[in-house]
Amino acid sequence: MKKLIFIILIILILPLLYQSTPTEILKLKTFDTFVKKYEPSGNFVVLNITEQDVENEGGYPLPRKRLAEIQVELLEKGAIGVGWVMSFPQADRMGGDEVFATTLGYAPSVIAMFEDGKGNYPKFTGTVVKGNDIGGMITEGVKENLNTLSKNTLQGLAIAPIEVDQLVRRIPLLVRTPNDEWIPSFGTQIYKALFKVKTYIITTNDNGIQEIAIRGIPPVKTDSFGRKWISWVDTPQTTLKEMDVTGRFVFVGVTANGVMPQIATPVGLLEPHKIQAALAESLLIQDSPTIPDWSLAAELVIFTVFVTLTWLVLHWFGMTLGISIAVFLMLSTALGGYYFIQKGILIDVTWTLISQFITGSIAFYLRFREQYKLRQQIKKQFGKYLDPRMVKKLQDNPELCKVNGNRVDCSIIFTDLRGFTSLSESVEPEMVTYIMNNVLDVQVKAVNKYFGCTDKFIGDAGMFHWNTII
Repeated sequence: MKKLIFIILIILILPLLYQSTPTEILKLKTFDTFVKKYEPSGNFVVLNITEQDVENEGGYPLPRKRLAEIQVELLEKGAIGVGWVMSFPQADRMGGDEVFATTLGYAPSVIAMFEDGKGNYPKFTGTVVKGNDIGGMITEGVKENLNTLSKNTLQGLAIAPIEVDQLVRRIPLLVRTPNDEWIPSFGTQIYKALFKVKTYIITTNDNGIQEIAIRGIPPVKTDSFGRKWISWVDTPQTTLKEMDVTGRFVFVGVTANGVMPQIATPVGLLEPHKIQAALAESLLIQDSPTIPDWSLAAELVIFTVFVTLTWLVLHWFGMTLGISIAVFLMLSTALGGYYFIQKGILIDVTWTLISQFITGSIAFYLRFREQYKLRQQIKKQFGKYLDPRMVKKLQDNPELCKVNGNRVDCSIIFTDLRGFTSLSESVEPEMVTYIMNNVLDVQVKAVNKYFGCTDKFIGDAGMFHWNTII
């Protein structure tokens, strides 16, 4: 049995150890389901340029002069800053770049950049690394905005890397270039613009990035790649017609069909400006979820301990008690995993629960087969001599069958058929057999009725006893 549980553990631990795609997807889906939901901070609002707006404006892209007007209108409505989740790498054919650039400087503003993989990078941002300069995701090229605009405002990389199931859940706050310089994400640059910060402080450990600090908000814990788990806060939304933006930073983006790509997230398809708004909201959440660097080690320990315990209790204890304890262990595993997720520590126990069920099923089957064989053996040995009720009691309590015997108070009866010798000499052999079968059958039925045991028959004599087995 020790060899068998070792083989089962090795087989079941491999998908977890090597982070197979199915187990990773299962893990991420579990996190999506049970992570804590958060309310909007009240500091941000999303402005959607809708299909109707594009039609009213005469098509897309909107002239830069019109964007400048929108920028001014937002500030006049009380916005504290504007983030344009749009890229402007080429000059406006209508000549509105200068006026748009001017209005961008009226208040904290950020414009978006996107990756193009061509090996070009914007001017690097100031960073201070506390610890070894390791960790971070590498970008292979960024399409920068027109210099007329970028010199008058901040730029942020609107990046949304996908997980194995093609959904966006974690976004890096900073990405590095092959030259070990750093480029901030759009959602991160918002705070740099609002608090007029010049430098990011990156704290690292032996695994990579540990946290990123921006003056004005508490340090943000990340994974070793500098990624932040996104809490999909339902940030308020408004339109060009409403412009309900007072006292909030505005994320401007286009929701008109066919303009901006929609990106798959656990809460559905979202446009880039909504994703960057969610990132900005997440940076303010102190207990926002994170996958710690030691999560895999913790999951392996939990797996080994609880799967092994499930096997042992079903192997050591009786069927009823063993199943009860195994169910308790599985519930404890599930509740423990739920507790950690609610506390923002994303440690997954889903595969452990599945493995507990598989291991428990195997252990249950083996235990059942062992019990079944024992029951059949008892029935074979005692079925001819004991009442069926006594046989069942022995089957239910095999420990009553003691090989070495036991000292008990018992009753023993010996019977003998009076005059059997003279009877057998005076009648035909067939009649003797008929008489004996009936006499012995009556005796056995009477003994069984009162839970006795038929020991043996010797000719016409019989031996019966009570309280010697049960």
